Amino acid sequence: MVKRVADSTVRRLSLYLSFLEELSGSGAATVSSDVLARLGGTTSAQVRKDLSFFGSFGKRGLGYAVPELIESLRDILGLRREWKVCIVGAGKIGVALARYPGFAEKGFHVVAVYDADPKKIGTQWDSLLVRDVATLSSDTNREHYDIAVIAVPAEAAQNVADILVEAGVKAIMNFAPSQISVPPDVVVRTVNMALEFEGLSYALAHRTK
Repeated sequence: MVKRVADSTVRRLSLYLSFLEELSGSGAATVSSDVLARLGGTTSAQVRKDLSFFGSFGKRGLGYAVPELIESLRDILGLRREWKVCIVGAGKIGVALARYPGFAEKGFHVVAVYDADPKKIGTQWDSLLVRDVATLSSDTNREHYDIAVIAVPAEAAQNVADILVEAGVKAIMNFAPSQISVPPDVVVRTVNMALEFEGLSYALAHRTK
């Protein structure tokens, strides 16, 4: 059984996979930890440590075989299977997420979209029909979504989260501008755009002249 690893490590693994796929597309057969470190903005020691959580990869002096490391990282990140995703909130964020082709390429398939606005319910998003959020609980129990995306106003986010958790969803990505409370066995990732902009603002304000 794999030991518990930090979220920051998992994020770096995702970055390494992205870089490796680009390298593979350019025909690279091997890559060193130094190159991965430079691309990822970290150190070669950190790269080796991140990978060591999951086994032994590469050979000293030869580096990592790009195709093999890609396959290993896909296994580690759970990208060998298809994941059913539902989006709650048919606003601009929901539309952008539902229509982003990169998700399907990674195995994340948006299969349902919900909203409470009568003007949006029943409208067509490519192959998806916007459903009434009132059916979210029954639909989730029947269709067993793996991941749910919450993209609703702050005041509605906790109620939506409660419905999803009660229906058995174990992974939630929260785009609402508020924190949500869930049981310990449910994983939540909150995407706070304001915090990201504040981080950029800090970097600009304190950059070396």
